[in-house]
Amino acid sequence: MKKVNLKDKFQLFDAYWTPKILGEANNSHVKIFKAKGEFVWHSHKDEDEFFLVVKGQLNIKMRDQEIHLKEGEFFIVPKGVEHLPYANEEAYVLLFEPKAVINTGNTISEKAVEDPEWI
Repeated sequence: MKKVNLKDKFQLFDAYWTPKILGEANNSHVKIFKAKGEFVWHSHKDEDEFFLVVKGQLNIKMRDQEIHLKEGEFFIVPKGVEHLPYANEEAYVLLFEPKAVINTGNTISEKAVEDPEWI
């Protein structure tokens, strides 16, 4: 058991939309990623998706609305809801989701990360 410094962990990588695992709790992973530009439209059939903005701003388009998250704000996308995360400028984001979740959900994409790196 040891504490985790988010600022230090975000300095370990530069790639966007590549989640990194920081820890595990109750059969879920605590992950971080850097966002810039658009991700892909996708949904998660059986899992909710929790986004907490650590730095910058993250936007999440859904078919019927758009959410704008600033530092310190979070949003939970309910399971089955199609969404498109994007960031106009670099943003740092923390995720909390079940271990089996693939970042692109039901969508086949070159941005899929099926086995995220532990850092």
